[in-house]
Amino acid sequence: MTDSLTPEISAAMTRRQFFRRSTAGIALGIPALATLLATDGFAADTATNAKNGGLVGLPHFPPKARRVIFLHQSGAPSQMELFDYKPNLVKLQGAELPDSVRMGQRITGMTSGQSSFPVAPSIFKFGQYGRSGAWISELLPYHTKIVDDITIIKSAYTEAINHDPAITFVQTGFQQPGRPSMGAWISYGLGSENQNLPAFVVLVSQANALNPDQPLFSRLWGSGFLSSRYQGVKFRSSGDPVLYLSNPPGVLSATRRRMLDSIAKLNRLLAEKYGDPEIDTRVAQYEMAYRMQTSVPDLMDLSKEPESTFELYGPDSRKPGTYAANCLLARRLAERGVRFIQLYHRGWDQHNDLPRDIALQCKGVDQPSAALVLDLKQRGMLDETLVVWGGEFGRTVYCQGKLTGTNYGRDHHPRCFSMWMAGGGIQRGLTIGKTDDYSYNILEDAVHVHDLQATILHCLGIDHLRLTYKFQGRYFRLTDVAGNVVKKVVA
Repeated sequence: MTDSLTPEISAAMTRRQFFRRSTAGIALGIPALATLLATDGFAADTATNAKNGGLVGLPHFPPKARRVIFLHQSGAPSQMELFDYKPNLVKLQGAELPDSVRMGQRITGMTSGQSSFPVAPSIFKFGQYGRSGAWISELLPYHTKIVDDITIIKSAYTEAINHDPAITFVQTGFQQPGRPSMGAWISYGLGSENQNLPAFVVLVSQANALNPDQPLFSRLWGSGFLSSRYQGVKFRSSGDPVLYLSNPPGVLSATRRRMLDSIAKLNRLLAEKYGDPEIDTRVAQYEMAYRMQTSVPDLMDLSKEPESTFELYGPDSRKPGTYAANCLLARRLAERGVRFIQLYHRGWDQHNDLPRDIALQCKGVDQPSAALVLDLKQRGMLDETLVVWGGEFGRTVYCQGKLTGTNYGRDHHPRCFSMWMAGGGIQRGLTIGKTDDYSYNILEDAVHVHDLQATILHCLGIDHLRLTYKFQGRYFRLTDVAGNVVKKVVA
């Protein structure tokens, strides 16, 4: 059966391709083959909507949001320095964290060897702002302008205690690599509103802090076992935003068009022969790249933005690749109908010199984050755009390393951390969740990572229990086997 195949093709054959080529030889029969293909993990996707490429029947109910901008703060911001105000800790500075609070909970290897776990209160001041009276740190002065437009969640939690499994959990719903990312799931379910840009775009900015960044891996915006057409497209901050998008020197657009048409014919022949859906995906990606030659330069051209826009986002918004520039670019992507826009900002892993580095980080993200909400609001886009801000876990109340009156570090803390949400489908001017006096354990309104994911999907009109994909005999979903919509934050 495989005599006519090269060794490379034979090695690369999927189970589906094997059965397709071997049907006559081993007499499985057409009905049996059809049954196998219908239930196989590599079978074609569920019927798609010809208009947007999403699944037929989605959204499941009228959505409040049409798109998502996820502002992921990679490295885990300290909740006690930003949103979870704990004034009583001042009188406990240097005191040992009580066993009754820790309750033997797991800690990382970075502090498990410490002989002492001294309490380190935040040195930063807090104030109450807006009609809601939300507590906001002095590190976030621009956030005081949006407190009545956002919902602050002070009771998020996760099981992961180290960065890679934690950020993988937030982005894919599972701590181990291999699952589709949130943006891929949403692209798979809802498709795209703009056929000239990817449905899922990723932007990365470097730290404002001085300590080394945590690494980021492209699998965080990958498609896992879904078709690769749903994976995120990372835009670069220098040179061509997308590699190989421009025509090589001497190649005219008409020449490229003829070349793509010829390659598409060859790929269609291969698709008919081997039945590999990734061949069709590749044809679609070539066509998308061709259309992006026009749409991306227009997207990246900020010359038509008024001076007031740059003033709103701050001086860094003129510098490509900065967090401020990426927030502005996120608004432009949202305007053009991109379904899921993922920003990663690195530099929040502050095991030491936290007061210095968190001040630097906040200086870089405070104004642009608030500006994005205000910009969407003034353009009438906030009601249909869901904005999410937060990291992969929180930081410990006890000091890592030496504690002084002006300096300290904090280790990873999965038991509670703070996030905020704004826009389509979300209550405004609300704070939910309550932690204990040490910002160590949750007392009210616990929000698990899967709850957060279920809520994001809900705002998009998706029932997280029904957005599934069968792979290797099991139906998978973003929220795995858990997750509940956080009804308190839903408008």
